[in-house]
Amino acid sequence: MAYFAKLNEENIVTQVIVVANQDTADQDGIENEAIGIEFCINLLGGTWKQTSYNGNIRKNYAGIGFKYDATLDAFVPPQPYASWILDETTAKWKVPVDYPTDGKSYNWNESTQSWVEVSAEG
Repeated sequence: MAYFAKLNEENIVTQVIVVANQDTADQDGIENEAIGIEFCINLLGGTWKQTSYNGNIRKNYAGIGFKYDATLDAFVPPQPYASWILDETTAKWKVPVDYPTDGKSYNWNESTQSWVEVSAEG
């Protein structure tokens, strides 16, 4: 099975579908993205890019709301906070301050740009 993401005019993923192997393969049974894209266009119209669960294709599995970045050839998740920075190698967002390693639970506080310990309610 192959997975394909439909993109809107802003390259935002609006739909992800599963396509059978025979609908993405050439006459020799070799998977070809262009064949899969043509299948998707004929079925549903629009603009399509292949994606994969294991990140082998376009760095991240395309989720609804992700953006396809043509320069990185990657699906980028929505930015969680304005201060977070895109790691162009992984196409994932990085927090500007490392998560504490003391074993406690923390939430990100964007206004202070720091981790705030989650208090245990008892």
